[in-house]
Amino acid sequence: MSDSADLTAAMPSPEALERLGEGLRHARKLRGMRLKDLADLAECSESMLSKIETGRAVPSLALVRRIVSGLEVSLHDLFAMPSAEVPLVHRAGGRPTVGVGRAGAGPSVVLEFLMPRGDGLMLEANIHTVSPGGSSAGATSHVGEEFGYVLDGELDLIVDGETVRLAKGDSFAFRSERPHAYRNPGAVPARILWVNTPPTY
Repeated sequence: MSDSADLTAAMPSPEALERLGEGLRHARKLRGMRLKDLADLAECSESMLSKIETGRAVPSLALVRRIVSGLEVSLHDLFAMPSAEVPLVHRAGGRPTVGVGRAGAGPSVVLEFLMPRGDGLMLEANIHTVSPGGSSAGATSHVGEEFGYVLDGELDLIVDGETVRLAKGDSFAFRSERPHAYRNPGAVPARILWVNTPPTY
């Protein structure tokens, strides 16, 4: 899978895609970084980064990780709205979502952020909705721990090069330093409750 695909189909939340681009551009400029500086860190072209910042391309999950790592921010931070205090509750239908990558006519993975960020929270919880044929677009590793629970569908979880097929009701846990990736081998979307510590998105 390539790092990005031009937008030709409606995203689950066009506003979220626009906010992602605006957040990336704002964070980059705050750090005094040129497009080339961040593109070099994220291992992508300046043209691709410009398209992402202007909402004309959808990055893969792997590319998003590299971009936010280069900016030294979390993906969730890019969607944070200025607020005097962190809300106790994130209501259904009111949580931020973002689609990344490309599978068929839609995004490869849609992330739904379950937890408000701030107050020194060390946990992160998201629902990953992975389209049929969708994937994390390559393995990643980082400091921390991960836990997941398959809510619907099937998922191939690849850890240290070993692939395990998971189905609804299965759960998993591993140290994040182990290279890990995933893909949906099924014909229906897979939904996974995914918890990380420390936050990585």
